[in-house]
Amino acid sequence: MATLAPKETFVDLIPKHALRRGLGIQTRLLLLQVLVFSLLTLILGAVQVHVLRQSIQHEYGQRALAISRTVAQIPSIIEAFDDSDPSRTINPLANRIRAQVGADYIVVGDVNEIRLSHPLPDRLGKPMVGGDNAEPLAGKEIVSVATGSLGAAIRGKVPVWREGRVIGVVSTGYLLPTVQSITAQVSQNLLPWFGLALLFALASSALVSRRIKRDILNLEPEQIAALVQQHRAVLGALHEGVMVVSRTGQIQLLNPKAVELLRLDSGLSLPVGLDAVWPELGQSGLLGGPNLENAPFQLGGLPVLVSLFRMTDGQYLATFRDRAEIVQMAEELTQTRRYADLLRAQTHEFMNRLHTIAGLIQLGKPEEALGVIGSEAQASKALREFIADIAVPKLAALIIGKYERARELGIDFTLEPGSAIRPVWAEHSEALERALGNLLENALEAVQHNPKSRPKQVRLLIGEDPEGLQLEVSDNGAGVPAALAEKVFERGFSTKGDHRGLGLSLARQQVEGLGGTLRHFRRGAHTVFQISLPSLETP
Repeated sequence: MATLAPKETFVDLIPKHALRRGLGIQTRLLLLQVLVFSLLTLILGAVQVHVLRQSIQHEYGQRALAISRTVAQIPSIIEAFDDSDPSRTINPLANRIRAQVGADYIVVGDVNEIRLSHPLPDRLGKPMVGGDNAEPLAGKEIVSVATGSLGAAIRGKVPVWREGRVIGVVSTGYLLPTVQSITAQVSQNLLPWFGLALLFALASSALVSRRIKRDILNLEPEQIAALVQQHRAVLGALHEGVMVVSRTGQIQLLNPKAVELLRLDSGLSLPVGLDAVWPELGQSGLLGGPNLENAPFQLGGLPVLVSLFRMTDGQYLATFRDRAEIVQMAEELTQTRRYADLLRAQTHEFMNRLHTIAGLIQLGKPEEALGVIGSEAQASKALREFIADIAVPKLAALIIGKYERARELGIDFTLEPGSAIRPVWAEHSEALERALGNLLENALEAVQHNPKSRPKQVRLLIGEDPEGLQLEVSDNGAGVPAALAEKVFERGFSTKGDHRGLGLSLARQQVEGLGGTLRHFRRGAHTVFQISLPSLETP
C-alpha cells in the first residue's frame, strides 16, 4: 500500500494518466460561462434589433399615413382633379410637401391609378406600381410594405374624397434602406451597453469559477472522480461496517459490509433514519457523547463491537464488526502463540540434550553419551506409544507439544491408559484442538502455583462410547472457587490479571459449536474439565 511523503497529499497518489490532459476546471468554467453569456447577448441583441426595427417600421408607417391623410385633404389638390392637366398643380405642391416632411416620395394618383405627382418628372402620367391600391380606392386607409418604381418602401395610402366618392389616392413612402440605416444607427448606439454587459458577465464568471475551484479544494473533476472511485473501492474492501450519521440522525453513507450486517436491501436509497435501521444505537444516546472504540453493543441480537468518531462537521463516523470474527481472530492468535510456546519448549529440551551429549564427548565419556542418546530414543519410543491410539494427527501433535511443555515446567503430564480417538473425528480437528488446547494450557498454569511439597500433576483422558466422545483434563491445582463456578466461562473473566479470560470462553464456544457440553467439577483432589460430544452417527 502506498504511503504519503511528508508534504504529499492523498491527491498526489492519483495516477497521472487518470487525469485528463487539457484545460483546468476554472478555465473551462470561465470559457463555458463566456460562451453562454455571449450567446445570450447575441440572442437578446437580435431580439432587441428586431423589436426596434418593427417599432421604426410602425412609426414610419403611421407618419406616412398622417402625411397622406393631410395631402388628401388639401382643397387645391382636390380641385385640381377637374383640370385638364391635374399634374401641373398637384405635382409641384406634393413635391414641396415631400421636401418639407422628409418623405422619400408622395405620389398622387387618380381612380385609374395614373400618377399625377412623382419625385421623378419622367414617371408622371404612368401607372402606379406595387399592387396595393385596391383598398384605398375602395375607401380604406392602409399601411403597406411594397416595392414601387423607387424600390421597397413603407407606404401610407389614403383615398381622396370629394362629395362622398373616391376620386384618387395619395401614397407617401419611406424607402426601406432608409429605415434599415436608422435601425443600424440605433443598434450601434446600443452596442457599447451590450459590451459593458458582456464585460460584467466575464468578471462575474471569473469570480464564480474561482470560488467554485476553491470550494472543491482546487481539485479538477477528473481528480474528484478518481478520489470517489478509490473511496468506493476502499469502502467495499473493508471487512467492517462503515456508516456516516448526520447530526439529525440520518444515515448518509453505508459501505457494503454495513449493508450486510444491518440486513438491508442493497438498493436502499439514502438518507434514511438511524432509528428505523438500528434502533438500539439510535436510542442509546451514544451519538451525542464522546468518541468510543470497540464498545460492545447489540445489532438486532447480534453482538458487535462499535467505534464512534465525531467528525469536524458534526456528523458521526461509526464502524462496527461482528464480535464472532474478532473472537475467531483472537483464538487464532492464541493458538499461534501456543504453537510457538510448544516449539520453543521442544527446541529448548532438544538443545539441552545436545549440549549434554556434546559435553560428555568432550570429557571423553562416549559410553555415557550413548546412554543419553539411548534414553532419548527410549523416551521418543515411549512418546510414540503414548499417542499410538490418537488417530487424529492434530490432536496427537498437540498432546506431544503439551507433553514437552510440561517436561520443561517440571509437571507430570499423563495420558490415561486406554485413551483413543478414531480418525472419523479428524473433520472436527480444528475445534477439538482449540478446545483441548485451552483446557490443557489452563491446567498447566493451575498446577504451577502448587507448593513445593505438592506434586504437579495433569491428566488427560480421551475415550469414545456409543453415546459419543469424552475428553477430560484434570489437574491437582487449587481448583475453581464455588462462587466462581459459572463465571469462569464468561468472556473476559479471569483471576489471573488483565487481558485474560478468553481460554475457557473459547473452549466452550468450540464445544457448543459441535453440539456438545463443557462442564467442570471436583474429583477428589483434582479439578476436572469434561467435554462431552454426541456421536457422529447421531443426527
